[in-house]
Amino acid sequence: MTTWPTRLEAGSPYPLGATWDGLGVNFAVFSAHAQRMDLCIFDKAGRREVARFCLPEYTDEVWHGYLPEGRPGLLYGFRAFGPYDPVRGHRFNPHKLLLDPYAKGLHGSLVWSDALFGYRIGGPRGDLSFDRRDSGQAMPKCVVSGGGFEWGKDRLPAVPWGHTVIMEAHVRGMSILRDDIPPAERGTFRALSHPATIEYLTKLGVTTLELMPVQAFARDRFLLERGLTNYWGYSTLGFFAPHPAYLSDGSMHEMQAAIRRLHAAGIEVIMDVVYNHTCEGNELGPTLSWRGLDNATYYRLVPADERHFINDTGCGNTLNLSHPRVLQMVMDSLRYWAVNFHIDGFRFDLGTTLGREAYGFDPCSGFFDALRQDPVLCRLKLIMEPWDPGPGGYQLGNFPPGLAEWNNRFRDTTRRFWRGDELQRGDMAVRLSGSGDLFDRRGRRPCASINFVTAHDGFTLMDQVSYVERHNAANGEDGRDGHADNLSANWGVEGLSDDPGISRTRTLVRRGMLATLLLAQGTPMLLAGDEFGQTQQGNNNAYCQDNATSWLDWSRADEPQGREMQAYVAKLTALRQEHPSVRGDTFWHDRHCPSPDITDISWHAADGTAMTPEKWNDPNDRVLGLRRACRRPAGAPDVTFLLLNPGFQDATCTLPDPDDGEWRLLLDSAEPSGPQTGERMARTVRVAAHSILFLSFTPQGVAKEMPS
Repeated sequence: MTTWPTRLEAGSPYPLGATWDGLGVNFAVFSAHAQRMDLCIFDKAGRREVARFCLPEYTDEVWHGYLPEGRPGLLYGFRAFGPYDPVRGHRFNPHKLLLDPYAKGLHGSLVWSDALFGYRIGGPRGDLSFDRRDSGQAMPKCVVSGGGFEWGKDRLPAVPWGHTVIMEAHVRGMSILRDDIPPAERGTFRALSHPATIEYLTKLGVTTLELMPVQAFARDRFLLERGLTNYWGYSTLGFFAPHPAYLSDGSMHEMQAAIRRLHAAGIEVIMDVVYNHTCEGNELGPTLSWRGLDNATYYRLVPADERHFINDTGCGNTLNLSHPRVLQMVMDSLRYWAVNFHIDGFRFDLGTTLGREAYGFDPCSGFFDALRQDPVLCRLKLIMEPWDPGPGGYQLGNFPPGLAEWNNRFRDTTRRFWRGDELQRGDMAVRLSGSGDLFDRRGRRPCASINFVTAHDGFTLMDQVSYVERHNAANGEDGRDGHADNLSANWGVEGLSDDPGISRTRTLVRRGMLATLLLAQGTPMLLAGDEFGQTQQGNNNAYCQDNATSWLDWSRADEPQGREMQAYVAKLTALRQEHPSVRGDTFWHDRHCPSPDITDISWHAADGTAMTPEKWNDPNDRVLGLRRACRRPAGAPDVTFLLLNPGFQDATCTLPDPDDGEWRLLLDSAEPSGPQTGERMARTVRVAAHSILFLSFTPQGVAKEMPS
């Protein structure tokens, strides 16, 4: 039986969190307004509080104390004393057990109860009332971590941006239905690094896995009451702790081991992180951590009405990154994942919120300044979601150098173009060439544009060609949630269809969009499952569907159509890696001549001639030709030509005149498995409806040496 001391030693205000030094544990927690801070120790099961200590010292707004003989695995939480004055932004309530914002691990689950709320639910004064019920039994407990992970010779793959092919995936959904992985491992990091998973990603040509939130998150009460749950994970409960459900053995070492195995295969791991808000919601939300430790500091509150929260995120609250201690927490969290988990980069949810100061969005905000100068983080892949629901929230292209951005303009243009909409060629041309209208400034390069056609938020690629309307009734919001206009087409019938003609058209359009994505300048991002026809039955907001709606259906991957599409994607990624003119790491403006009489980029009509203003504005013509040229590292020219026909009829097209060489076919998306690779092409070619041709130019001297 453990014998606890009567009081804690002074300890140190740094580092924040619980730190084991081999002899004991130092506890340090920030609060600018608390008047007292208690440390609560729990038994191994996390059910019974076995000791409580008042943190004895307060230095620079940090409460701290040292527990001799404390060890890794110790379970703990805090209770903060101070004013309960919601009108002035203070919501201290010592009856509520609080998670350490720096906790490296969590034990147990959040059990929803009215006792989790700092105010009396249903009381006559609403959130101005004070609740005296103890929340300890309903709260998970923080875990003191200790002991490092043996990384051996692990090195970050450091895939160059130009060679990067991202796949967005969900840890649980990726493997929960894979029958070639042991049942106990499915849905966890162990499955993510299983040889079958790694082999699959490698064959597809994926270089970088972008994981939806894996930091500990809460399962929202309102969803559980509907029989649903928070599947996506954008409701953070702990910024330093892995989500316990993704660890088959409960140890964070499982996540580290998975990353090491992925790195050994040359695959990077990017974390989707949510630092714009927390799971505590608005003033009517629970008191779980930050609200109870120092509500007035951690959150942005409405000036002169501090009872209420600024809700730029649409999730009830907004973290106050303008405060140095809140900014420190975010930066410490990022460095923790980068250093201790060898994470290769981060995708920042609602990135505009992170750059918003009191006066609005600022590309020179404190967060961006801190991020870009950090010697560890600035070398990683940093990706912003460049919008939020707040005022002036759409900031695509306005982020500072060093940060890439999700480009929804690429998504929307590609969808309209392949739907067959009129007058889309001009915008499609800009998107294919790296979206220079958005990113060609301050030394930014095309790789700053994260090109995508689908992502977790919205239709899958199969649903994009199968549904016009969203079908979200299962979410329990009367079908009102999710995007109303998905720029989609069902090509004849709403929903999945066995009609051969409809299926053929849908397949062609999917191939066209995938080729556009993977053969465009910029950094391509695939949605896991699109490569074999994953469907969510028309649900375009499956955030609460932890079931077959969202889980990847690997039986579709084993069907002939699924295997064909996987082979097609693998072929596209291989072509992208082979041809530097496709990857294009600089913006081209039809000025340089990497090959005699061939400029770096040019646009062509169906007759092979250069596009003119009249042709760009012809609503009846949809064919677009793109020729790109650059020098390979060894000096030889690489000249390629894309012919896109999103129209409803086959098109007869003329290739640009090859005065000193010939064109060879690399891909026909209408017949991608045909034996056409390297086939010499006549001057006139046929491009099937809803299809793409991809060709390379062989100089005359080389052409004579190639077999016919």
